[in-house]
Amino acid sequence: MRRALFAATAFLALAPIGLPVLAAEDTPETPYVDDRSSADAVVRSLYSAINRHEFARAWGYFGDTKPAKDFDSFVKGYDGTDKVEVETGAVSNEGAAGSIFYNVPVAIRATDKSGGEKVFAGCYTLRQVNAQIQAAPPFDPIHIEKGALKPFTADFEEALPPNCGDGPPPPKKDTALEQAKKAFLATYGDQCDKQFLADEPEVFSIKYKDKNAQPGDPDKETRLFHFSCSAAAYNENSVYYMTDELSAVQQLQFAEPETDIRYENNDSEGKLLSVTVVGFHTTGWATNSDYDPDAHTITTFNKWRGIGDASDSGTYLFRNGDFSLVQYDVDASYDGEENPQTVVDYNTAP
Repeated sequence: MRRALFAATAFLALAPIGLPVLAAEDTPETPYVDDRSSADAVVRSLYSAINRHEFARAWGYFGDTKPAKDFDSFVKGYDGTDKVEVETGAVSNEGAAGSIFYNVPVAIRATDKSGGEKVFAGCYTLRQVNAQIQAAPPFDPIHIEKGALKPFTADFEEALPPNCGDGPPPPKKDTALEQAKKAFLATYGDQCDKQFLADEPEVFSIKYKDKNAQPGDPDKETRLFHFSCSAAAYNENSVYYMTDELSAVQQLQFAEPETDIRYENNDSEGKLLSVTVVGFHTTGWATNSDYDPDAHTITTFNKWRGIGDASDSGTYLFRNGDFSLVQYDVDASYDGEENPQTVVDYNTAP
């Protein structure tokens, strides 16, 4: 039986964080988790107990081999630990003589009372004795055999080992998607509605032939990421990011015409006289937008009021690696009907 473990330089206890243990009445409310149904659930249960300062329960998740010479030493090892965050990775297992041994990649971030943080990473080995061969009490549930964690100097989000023992490698990271998420949160994290920030974006792959492609050249690919940001009474705003093999992730900008709108007697409720394009500008916002993967177009539709009788809308066509404005319609008459007029038309020849 092979069991690959990291060197035990930080064996469970977090002794470097040296502040008094919180009194029971001062312990922050942390969810009670006591789950022995899987190896990674046991590890999460261990840190639930530690966060709640229920050290007798934490001690109980270990088998005959304990993490310290005695219980008092185990408790003292957590002096000053305010809270511990834990992440677990892909679990591997192998059987031997009536038992199953599990290897669990683990990363933890320990925070002390003053806010200082330390990150550790490594592997836990757990054992599950076949329940059918345990004929007499006490019953031996799945338990921790050994844990070895090393200090990790990089960010907590990067600390989780890819695998332990003969475990499967983690799924390949979608680097472009992660970059798009970071860019979206960095730019719009304080502007978007909270319920949208945790949502996964829509992701599209656009494959096309470069205009200068030679026969036999492979297709190029551009990836499009659609993030919902905010929703009001009748308009929802989104932002888009794009990337390809050569370009970094960047936010898509939409060209929009600037218009001079004239009404009879300057009364917007009266007769519409003219809509004239006087220039163009760009915006990163797309209102009530949709991407059509068959037509390779993004459409927008901005209602000026709830019934939608006054509005503007754009159509943006993907051509040779970018989106271009090909049509823009404006309905400037507040007449209770939808009757837009096209003010920009690049769908037809001049």
